Amino acid sequence: MPLTTPPLSLYVHLPWCVRKCPYCDFNSHEGKGALPFDTYVDALLADLDHDLPLAWGRTVHSVFFGGGTPSLFPPEFIDRILQGASARLRFAPGCEITMETNPGTAEHGRFELYRSAGVNRLSFGIQSFDDGCLQRLGRIHDSGEAEAAVKMAQDAGFDNVNLDLMYALPQQTLAMAEQDLERAFALQPAHISHYQLTLEPNTMFAAKPPAGIPDDDASWDMQEHCQALLAQAGYAQYEVSAYARPGRQCAHNLNYWRYGDYLGIGAGAHGKLTLGAEQAVLRRWKIKHPTQYLVQAGHAGAIGGDDRIEPERRPFEYMLNALRLVDGFTLGEFEARTGLDRGVIEPQLRQAIDTGWLVEDAAGRVRPTDLGRRFTNDAVALFLDS
Repeated sequence: MPLTTPPLSLYVHLPWCVRKCPYCDFNSHEGKGALPFDTYVDALLADLDHDLPLAWGRTVHSVFFGGGTPSLFPPEFIDRILQGASARLRFAPGCEITMETNPGTAEHGRFELYRSAGVNRLSFGIQSFDDGCLQRLGRIHDSGEAEAAVKMAQDAGFDNVNLDLMYALPQQTLAMAEQDLERAFALQPAHISHYQLTLEPNTMFAAKPPAGIPDDDASWDMQEHCQALLAQAGYAQYEVSAYARPGRQCAHNLNYWRYGDYLGIGAGAHGKLTLGAEQAVLRRWKIKHPTQYLVQAGHAGAIGGDDRIEPERRPFEYMLNALRLVDGFTLGEFEARTGLDRGVIEPQLRQAIDTGWLVEDAAGRVRPTDLGRRFTNDAVALFLDS
């Protein structure tokens, strides 16, 4: 089967934050002193120039500024990045442009300028509306600042807003998790990301776990209860931890989960490109540390690695993404995105269906069952040896 070139997105990594959170395993670095905004934007555009041959002539359907804390960057620098990127790549009409935002860095007037720069979707790292939980998570904002920041953004004209919330937090009860959602609903966001706190390797929490983390049973009770509350409030689950009002799913993340393509620029950024002429899938990532990145950007030295995804690895990679989606995937989509015949995954599909983890309809759409969503990792693992 020939590989079909999927939609293309652009990911921009802005690596600095005010303070590193103890649960965070992202490539983020505490900003000390004045940050090199101008120099970093120059580096990003040089990085993009270096990667452009991988995506000549293609249209960008979404842009995502992640971090770190992108809202540390003043609007004029976000504007310069977007102006530079759109001069090099064709942006689709209505291109979704998301910026992650920390309520502790929100300022009056900035949101209007971010909108003027082209940002049309904001993702707020709220995590909780309980001040005690926020302190235990090491966040720099409190609940009042969180609510004020969201309202400022809405007053500035942003109607496509995501709130990130976590559950199973240290010393959190079911009632506290419910209260977090109620306060989120009151702000009427278009989208809510709701996910469990996990102790990731190489984080402060992994080295020294905080007291009072709910056990597995309590965490599952929170998840089930909160899923019901989200549904009642009109937020339909479309991915493991993503809930949206009708038509407000995150286009950028959907492209990831559908095994789409994306250019990744910035320190530690990852990209994935389908090379049609070569019938190959390439993963590329950039070196992590901002200081080294600033020196190397635009040159081969900025590339942390290139990995060609051989055909035998593609089923696992595809399922790692697609089985997170409530709607799953079609067998035709699998063939187009991997360049493989559906027959190569037939034994694993049968096993997953027989186990009750997946269902397949007459049109060839494969979806996780309720049971399958509880055992996503086990279902994905079946495709390791396709």
